[in-house]
Amino acid sequence: MPRKHQKLNRADELLDELLADCQSPEAILGESGLLKQLTKRLVERALAGELNHHLNETDESARRNRRNGHSSKTVQSEPGELTLAIPRDRQGTFEPGLVPKHQRRLSGLDEKILALYARGMSTRDIALQLEELYGAHISPAIISEVTDVVSEDVKAWQHRPLDEVYPIVYLDALYVNIKVAGRVSKRAIYVGLGLNREGHKELLGLWIGEAESEGAKFWLKVLTDLKNRGLKDILIACCDGLKGFPQAIEAGYPHPQVQLCMVHLMRNSLRYVPWKDSQAVAADWKPIDRAATAEAATALAEFAAKWDEQYPAVSQIWLRHWENIIPLFGLPVREASP
Repeated sequence: MPRKHQKLNRADELLDELLADCQSPEAILGESGLLKQLTKRLVERALAGELNHHLNETDESARRNRRNGHSSKTVQSEPGELTLAIPRDRQGTFEPGLVPKHQRRLSGLDEKILALYARGMSTRDIALQLEELYGAHISPAIISEVTDVVSEDVKAWQHRPLDEVYPIVYLDALYVNIKVAGRVSKRAIYVGLGLNREGHKELLGLWIGEAESEGAKFWLKVLTDLKNRGLKDILIACCDGLKGFPQAIEAGYPHPQVQLCMVHLMRNSLRYVPWKDSQAVAADWKPIDRAATAEAATALAEFAAKWDEQYPAVSQIWLRHWENIIPLFGLPVREASP
């Protein structure tokens, strides 16, 4: 049997021995349970290994260094509060990587805090939740420190400089539930996604709207922010059919081609079609969507001839936005790679 498998089998045997005396969930997960004891022993053994590595450095002065007992440190972890014996060296040069100086939480607990915070929970609610789930007694002040660090990172990301030119920028909004002034309501989150000159997608930013619905006026603020961060030119701006949106784009960037999203147009068109005919209308729309050149105009005429008598509003939507639809058909067709 391979040595690795022998070690795994031996580990399973040791676990069976440990679990033999644990006949209840409290014995495993409780305040003095097996999981907490194993976590403490594992962390302390890892810290001892870190000190061994530190003392075995080849530097002559480091070789004269020696162990110097332990110091006690209490940290918060998922299994609960742990009091660890942190090894020390005589020269005071050892800095643990697993539990760095001044750190009072083991890795993994911060992620739990941020996950709960992202769900809209208050710092006091998070403290209660962590105590209930893990037995970790963390004050709301410490939780605020964790979330404040992330908030600073978010601000830095949101205001980071951008490239001067993006060949394509996609602009759209999605709706999420956000707690505002103690009340949960839907808000439009404005999304800017750029395709850079290397052909890679880059999230330019996320902006929380001031109202529950998307508006062209707020998009003008978004575009102004992009310009202030260094974005000087956009070649193609892809957006939906929101009224006033193309004008807002052209106010911020006078020269881009505005390309309306075909999917958004089709969804808007199907609002005027009952369910019984929606699949047939969508099927007749595909020749327009898949046209390689401006021959889409012919396909649109054929579509109108077939459906205008029943649903005249559909073709009118496309004709009304035609100037912002046809730029797509002026681009060369990319050949499929073999």
